[in-house]
Amino acid sequence: MTFKTAFLSLAIGCFLLLCWKGIAAHSEIPGPLDVLATAVEFLRDPLYDAGPNDKGIGILTAYSMARLLSGFTAASVCAVFFGVILGRNAVLFNAVNPYIQVLRAISPIAWMPLLLYTVKDSGITAFLVVFMASIWPTLANTAFGVANIRKDYLNVAEILQMGYWKKLFQVILPAAGPTIVAGLKISMGSAWVSIIPAEAMLGSLGLGYFVWNEWNNLSLTSVIFAIFTIGAVGVVIDAMFTRLSRRLSYTD
Repeated sequence: MTFKTAFLSLAIGCFLLLCWKGIAAHSEIPGPLDVLATAVEFLRDPLYDAGPNDKGIGILTAYSMARLLSGFTAASVCAVFFGVILGRNAVLFNAVNPYIQVLRAISPIAWMPLLLYTVKDSGITAFLVVFMASIWPTLANTAFGVANIRKDYLNVAEILQMGYWKKLFQVILPAAGPTIVAGLKISMGSAWVSIIPAEAMLGSLGLGYFVWNEWNNLSLTSVIFAIFTIGAVGVVIDAMFTRLSRRLSYTD
């Protein structure tokens, strides 16, 4: 980041804070200093555990991340597996693609009442919500990436008489890697967005539960702090996938 970019970004941040302070002065919305004081209080001991429903922000974040990673990992494995199959079969891909596009357009939260009614367990329901949020972008991107691998790569693999698994891990997946990671990045963002309302509605411990609980306690400063925490975690996750994508990108 250049000095000019950093300065402009800082100036925009200061402007937004001034706008926030001005709105807070003429409304019941807490101002930046109030939220900062709440943040310091929560961050002073983020890992405290005072009972089943009274845990620190660090523990609640860990609950959300564990739920996110379990559903995301399961969905990613399934998506890459079936994405390779679809990408290697153009007829099957064209036949299945309309259904993928329809399903990926449905909000994962819309599935939650049906899932909860079916499995009757809030923890499994939250897992399945993350799974539904994660699977479709990765599946679509994997199929697209595999279907558009340069024929030269596959021809060389045939000349070298590579076996299926060797060709899969040394040619197909590396060649489609940047596209797959792009799908994983979209899936992770979708999953992170969906897990928060799922936790709030299901009452499962996590950041979503924290937001809803603090709202019920009419603590707007805590709600705003939780919102910033959710955003900060999302930024870190996005940065990790961006870095991974850059490592996998290549030019011919």
